[in-house]
Amino acid sequence: MDRQTDRQMDRQIDGHVGAEAFSDLIERYDHVSVAVHDVETVHTMVDLMGGAFLDGGDNVRMIFRWVQYRLPGNATIEFIQPLPGNEWLSRHLDKRGEGLHHVTFKVTDLDAAVKRAESLGFDTTGYHRTPDWNEVFIHPRKANGVLVQLAEWDDAKRWAASYEDVLAGRVVDLG
Repeated sequence: MDRQTDRQMDRQIDGHVGAEAFSDLIERYDHVSVAVHDVETVHTMVDLMGGAFLDGGDNVRMIFRWVQYRLPGNATIEFIQPLPGNEWLSRHLDKRGEGLHHVTFKVTDLDAAVKRAESLGFDTTGYHRTPDWNEVFIHPRKANGVLVQLAEWDDAKRWAASYEDVLAGRVVDLG
């Protein structure tokens, strides 16, 4: 192990990675995403939490439906369900059941965040860029069992769709 790797490991062990690694790149913690078989079944729980529909759509690239709700205190929760032909999310649900899928942090510079994460020994996967959405995931193997999504996007761009349109599959997210 070289000296630089030793220093990185020391920072990880004594808890200083978070403060040094991303504090200048993370704009905010954005949402938690929950994998479910059917997004229509979460409405009662969302009502209990005081949630209001925010956004959603059918991601044609990854073949899943997503629905986001604004919760009290300006928090956001997202539910994702596999659509016909989806293998990765269906496999996840078969293996783990419904529950936490990932947590998302909005970053100001995705490429810099990827570079920094990898320099600290984190494995990244699923790097993807579009004109409206850029993302990468930190593998749970190195993130205490949690899949962490780092994403960059323009908050002003929302689908402005209705809950009914999302559930009917009329909102297409080219993602």
